[in-house]
Amino acid sequence: MNVLYINGPVQNGPFTIAERPGKAAGIRAAEALNTLLDAGPVPHLWNTVTLAGDLRHRDAPDRDTVGRQEREERAIAAKYAPGPAPAGGVLTDTTPVVAALALEMTERLLLEGTLAVAPTAVHLCARCGHMTGTVAHACRACGHQGSRPHTRRLLVWDRPPGTPVLARDDFHAHRARPPGHLLTIAQNVPERLILSRTRDHGISLAPLGLDGLVLDPRAGVHITVLAAAARSNAGQPVMTVTENATANVAAYGAMFRRHNGTQLRYALHGRIPYDDTAGLQRLCEVHRVSPALRELFLAWFLPLCSLHIRAGISPAQLPGLLKFWRRAHLARPDTPGSDVLAELRRRVAAGDMRWVMDVRTLSQAIPQNPVTDGFTEEPEGASC
Repeated sequence: MNVLYINGPVQNGPFTIAERPGKAAGIRAAEALNTLLDAGPVPHLWNTVTLAGDLRHRDAPDRDTVGRQEREERAIAAKYAPGPAPAGGVLTDTTPVVAALALEMTERLLLEGTLAVAPTAVHLCARCGHMTGTVAHACRACGHQGSRPHTRRLLVWDRPPGTPVLARDDFHAHRARPPGHLLTIAQNVPERLILSRTRDHGISLAPLGLDGLVLDPRAGVHITVLAAAARSNAGQPVMTVTENATANVAAYGAMFRRHNGTQLRYALHGRIPYDDTAGLQRLCEVHRVSPALRELFLAWFLPLCSLHIRAGISPAQLPGLLKFWRRAHLARPDTPGSDVLAELRRRVAAGDMRWVMDVRTLSQAIPQNPVTDGFTEEPEGASC
């Protein structure tokens, strides 16, 4: 099957990529790997079904003239620096093709008996009616402390006892140690998972008779990846995602990682210390790094490193990584060897990221031109 790397949908919060480039680490890593595989451009994926987005829209002075969907689209466009749009475009978790796939998958799972629409005891906010969960606590939508018990029909997954929500086979990482702690964390979920939520924006479950409810966004992000893979005719989509994000979404995506012979897997990446702007500034100055080399280091090499150093890159590691990067760049051949590139593509397709720390292999993988694709600004203070 043809492998395609796709970023885990990024939450569409109030930030720009130039200000917080760490949000784009998964996008950059996926683009670098797909380029090596000669897979063509892939859309950038965005998660727009959030309660925070609902609140921003409700509080916006122009809420009567700008719809929620348009507000999300404007916010995504503003994430990117001026210049060419991403070559593969963008895809959100409410795009019609994603919504259609979500309903198709949900209806199939209901027919199979895996999912059910069942009366479930929950708590509703006494002020705004927002569903606060199965236990009483303050409403995250309006902040009201009071709630009332209520039983309503919801989309649920009653997990058979002992059924894992995450397994070693769900990770695309050849010869890498399985994240045992993550497998354990992911299991700490109730046996009944509620897959419908009260939101102003999302994939409506009204066609299933659940008026006023949308599909849980943690399931939706998986379906968005599957929709992007189907658009590219990819049989093996791999979601680039952090361990924390995986721990939050894996259980709710367990039923939505497979469809028509396609299986979604995770490629874990660690955090990149882009916010250490002072350290990046000093590092660039000391090593007299050219703008082109700096851009490749920040936007290409470090995202690839984050797939190998899954625990996260620390600021203390940056000087050593930059020295290693410069060695590899100096060793870059005029014409990469076909045998080395073939072996590199095999390892990339298999999820083996150890090659990133091999000077000879890395030198032949370095692209000729700086990586921009909508990321034309470096972190603030990182210029050299």
